[in-house]
Amino acid sequence: MPLKKKNVTRLDSNYMQQYDAYIERQKRKKQRLVRRLVLFSIVAAIAFGSLVTYHINQRALHEEKEEQYEQLQSEMATLEKEEQNLKEEIKLLNNEEYVLDIARTNYFFSKEGELIFKIPDEDPSY
Repeated sequence: MPLKKKNVTRLDSNYMQQYDAYIERQKRKKQRLVRRLVLFSIVAAIAFGSLVTYHINQRALHEEKEEQYEQLQSEMATLEKEEQNLKEEIKLLNNEEYVLDIARTNYFFSKEGELIFKIPDEDPSY
């Protein structure tokens, strides 16, 4: 069925002009509201996106720093052990008997009347 054509004539009265102006103002208000909401949404999306990007970068940086911290902690532990060993060695080197013992074993330093025989470290082949 074809649509019926409206046969109502529009009156050009003062009331109709005011009503048309009112409807036009309402349209413009609604259009401005939509524009403001779209602009606010775009600004909010940009702000949210930048915050998410910043957060992701900070998490990556934090992860790197955590790895670096753990690596430095392990390095510090090994250095502390080495320091303790060196302090112990200093204590021992201050002891004259220990120094003489090292000289006897490494440099074949002998006491008076003592003979030193060097024995090879290798096992004989027979």
